[in-house]
Amino acid sequence: MMIPIDLTGKKALVMGVTNARSLGWAIGEQLLKAGATCAFSYQGERLKGDMDKLTAPHPNAWTEACDVTVEAELERLFARVREEMGGLDYIVHSIAFAPRAAMDGRFIDTTPEDWNTALSVSAYSLVSVARHAEPLLNEGGSIVTLTYYASQKVVPKYNVMGIAKAALEASTRYLAYELGKKNVRVNAISAGPMRTVAARSIPGFGSMYDKAAAMSMLGRNATQEEVGKLGLFLLSDLGSGITGEVTYVDAGYNAMGMQLE
Repeated sequence: MMIPIDLTGKKALVMGVTNARSLGWAIGEQLLKAGATCAFSYQGERLKGDMDKLTAPHPNAWTEACDVTVEAELERLFARVREEMGGLDYIVHSIAFAPRAAMDGRFIDTTPEDWNTALSVSAYSLVSVARHAEPLLNEGGSIVTLTYYASQKVVPKYNVMGIAKAALEASTRYLAYELGKKNVRVNAISAGPMRTVAARSIPGFGSMYDKAAAMSMLGRNATQEEVGKLGLFLLSDLGSGITGEVTYVDAGYNAMGMQLE
């Protein structure tokens, strides 16, 4: 049975897309298919060509470069959102970064600079984005961010990014509380290992990907499309009673204690 979702007239900002494998794009594509108008932000002009090609088939989409660590770029992005959209119903926050050195080495050797970079880009940016978006968010709006299980359990070599994801999940709950007064929901999706651009920076990702599939309840990894569908559900009115939550889409991996076979 299919439940059609019509988001005609709804307006979304999807942040942190790099290419067609991005989880932000997986959600954004579902929003576009449902009829929403979507703005896509990306980090750096080097991605402009790829983003323009990605969104070219969609007349209800536009793109804008935005480095979330630069206040002027955030102000410019949200000024354009205000000018072209008037308001926002949905935000997808798919932004994370930690210096490679902070993941290659031992966690105990994390430098203050790498710590601050990882938490600023990967966690504080959600708070900053929500603050800029608050005047534009329509009642009944929704925000979704992307997290990972390393926030809860040790994943070797994920290191400071695990700390950043834990901070992101805590931020999700505090934002959900404050924005709930405006009937705006905030949730996080904890996706299993995905072959994205970000995954390339994780040492030993190939082994992690294979082991997660072998241990999961479904005997496989979740897909980008499944992440996109969950994002669509949480953003739309189908998820109207859900806020402050971390929802897993990892084929059941997070619920396993051990594998005996």
